[in-house]
Amino acid sequence: MTVFAPTDNAFTSLASGTLNSLSDSQKNALIQYHVLSTAIPMSQFDTVSNPLRTQAGSTSPAQYPLNVTAEGQQVNITTGVVNATVDNTLYTGDQLVVYQVNKVLLPMAIAGTAAPAPAPLAPTKTKGKTPTSTVADAPEAEASTDTSLAAPARVVTLTGGGVVAVVHVLALACVWWGL
Repeated sequence: MTVFAPTDNAFTSLASGTLNSLSDSQKNALIQYHVLSTAIPMSQFDTVSNPLRTQAGSTSPAQYPLNVTAEGQQVNITTGVVNATVDNTLYTGDQLVVYQVNKVLLPMAIAGTAAPAPAPLAPTKTKGKTPTSTVADAPEAEASTDTSLAAPARVVTLTGGGVVAVVHVLALACVWWGL
């Protein structure tokens, strides 16, 4: 198993409220996205076949693709949302390798850009008659300015061994899911 463990700075550099805005299933997927089912030594990253399948699931472009490129000891990870670098090897064993990465790996399925809005409907033409109403004549929707239901943004900060804590959580998750 290969685990990519983000640094404390990786978590603090996330936009305010990013983690708190995720549902429980998205949080699980985010943790699983940092885990590969096989142990990949640093020397083998230049020969892997992209996209890599994480424990989060699908490698389709709008879901959980993870692409790795390597040149020598420099390993870069691209998610489609962020580009990260492997900074350090934290642990190497027969069946487990843990790498420190400089960013939280955000998958497209969770943090990708929203799909573009559909194209506006073309006005219908009536033969010989002037249309009485078009889409442009319709009243515009009013934007809600009520923020009383909005949750306050919170920043999750890992200090004093945050990377170690993340690694322990990932290890526990792996044991729990039987990975």
